[in-house]
Amino acid sequence: METNLALTLLLAPFIGFLFNIFFGKKVSKGFSGAIGTITVIVSFLLSLYFFTQINKSGPFELSLFDWLELASFKVELGLLLDQLSVLWLLFVTGIGSLIHLYSISYMHDDENMHKFFAYLNLFVFFMITLVIGNNLLVMFIGWEGVGLCSYLLIGFWYKNQPYNDAAKKAFIMNRIGDLGYLIGIFILASLFSSLNYYEMKEAITAGTNDTLLLSIAALCLFIGATGKSAQLPLYTWLPDAMAGPTPVSALIHAATMVTAGIFMITRMNFLFDLTPDVQNIIAIVGAITALVAASIGLLQNDIKKVLAYSTVSQLGLMFLALGLGAYTVAVFHVITHAFFKACLFLGSGSVIHGLHGEQDMRKMGGLRKAMPITFWTMLISTLAIAGIFPFAGFWSKDEILMVAFEHNKVLWITASIASIMTAFYMFRLMYLTFFREFRGTDEQKHHLHESPSLMTIPLIILATLATIGGAINLPGSMWLNHFLEPVLVAKHEAHHLGTQEFILMGIALVGALIGIIWANAKYIKQGFVPKEDTQIVDFSKTIYNKYYVDEFYTFLIVKPLNGLSNFFRTTLEPALGKVVFSLGHAASGLGTQGKKLQNGNIGLYLFAFVIGVCAIITYLFITHIPQ
Repeated sequence: METNLALTLLLAPFIGFLFNIFFGKKVSKGFSGAIGTITVIVSFLLSLYFFTQINKSGPFELSLFDWLELASFKVELGLLLDQLSVLWLLFVTGIGSLIHLYSISYMHDDENMHKFFAYLNLFVFFMITLVIGNNLLVMFIGWEGVGLCSYLLIGFWYKNQPYNDAAKKAFIMNRIGDLGYLIGIFILASLFSSLNYYEMKEAITAGTNDTLLLSIAALCLFIGATGKSAQLPLYTWLPDAMAGPTPVSALIHAATMVTAGIFMITRMNFLFDLTPDVQNIIAIVGAITALVAASIGLLQNDIKKVLAYSTVSQLGLMFLALGLGAYTVAVFHVITHAFFKACLFLGSGSVIHGLHGEQDMRKMGGLRKAMPITFWTMLISTLAIAGIFPFAGFWSKDEILMVAFEHNKVLWITASIASIMTAFYMFRLMYLTFFREFRGTDEQKHHLHESPSLMTIPLIILATLATIGGAINLPGSMWLNHFLEPVLVAKHEAHHLGTQEFILMGIALVGALIGIIWANAKYIKQGFVPKEDTQIVDFSKTIYNKYYVDEFYTFLIVKPLNGLSNFFRTTLEPALGKVVFSLGHAASGLGTQGKKLQNGNIGLYLFAFVIGVCAIITYLFITHIPQ
């Protein structure tokens, strides 16, 4: 029975994809959206079933068939449902279901709505594959699949060329990271003759490991994670991914694709625990990413771009926890982040929907009365991401800061500054969007209204989860720590609330309040509205332009490659063409001269025959003269 249920869990979204891609245009938009949503809900319900059974019956592993067998190396196509994968499935399919439900209303006017739901279903199918594969190669199928679907969804409105460019950018930058992932797979395959998680774990636990090769493999896997989970230096694709419809942003940035790197490192915790140098790199990269992305978010004016840089910053905090060996803490923040970030993205979509496509916060304001549900749900989620007690983000973010404080004070200070910035720019977003006077057009003001219930119901559910979600790992109970114990080799010690913990929690809370008060003083009391792009000067211009990282990449990589390709096209290729054509002309000239000998004159043929015989006789005579 479990076999059939596991296969149904995996294949239900794929069936939705097949239906919508082949028959979606022939049915109504509502029916197309309903099919896409129901198939993901089926996967969610089955995830719930396995979640309830996992502690009773233990992990469930299913081998479908042998995929590759080369000498001693063998890979099977198999599924693994253990504590980690089931937990991930719950929020991937649960939040995915809410996003699908939201999309029925949000995308109703789009002529290609059936195609949109087909891509969403395919995305969820590949994400499930990534999560429940029992080895790194099956994970790689899902890994590449979500990359493909992100390309299709980011560039969904393909008639807009900048959106196509954003889709290509996401696809290419992910391929850079994926090369590292592949190299890591090759190294591990050569070391263990297997890519199965349990078999690699047993081999590593048994000892006698090549530490250098393991470190290289771990570093390569981390490079793959930097691409998929948008860490320095491969993070610039994620803010540009805002080109896709807002539900896509919520799906990619909240609970699915960008968390794949965290999932992979957590799954391979037995490898990373043996490579402390790589863990240090992960922690440092995570902390720097959190700070850099948070600083960029301070001055962004596009409501979705602010949330995008917020996502990069929060992912940086998760990688900081991973680098410090606190895998459960990282997973805890992944879950709470999924709740409040999905709500924030869908809330921003509600605002954009109400303003007929406007995304610039400078042209918003005063929306809290016209859109009360959107306002209150986004406010709750903003309090959560800012780390205000007792919302979900308070508990998970404080856990990360406590771990950082215990291991490295510099990393703790860096993460704390990033957290203060987060509180500031998130309340900046709220104040510019919902408070004071409306700054849009009279036509927009006349048509302001709350979004339909299909859009507000997911917001209410997610806001509720953003409020109470921290309960899964409260100090004292630590349910999440206990639940994940069978999967993690090195268990992070649970924090018990003592004097130090209360002081650190107080410092974090005060820091968040400082960010909120700072934003309130500037955008409410002073009524400050960000300047036009051309009026931004000094260092603010550098931050507003994202430290010119894209321009640096263009200068360092894109322009040299374009110059090299242009050199090949305009100089080298014509020169090689001339050489090839010259050889052809030479052969043609020789042929022209040679055909003059074939003129039908028997006397000439006899003369050539005599000359040839004489040459042969002369050669034989010379070679047989005694030395």
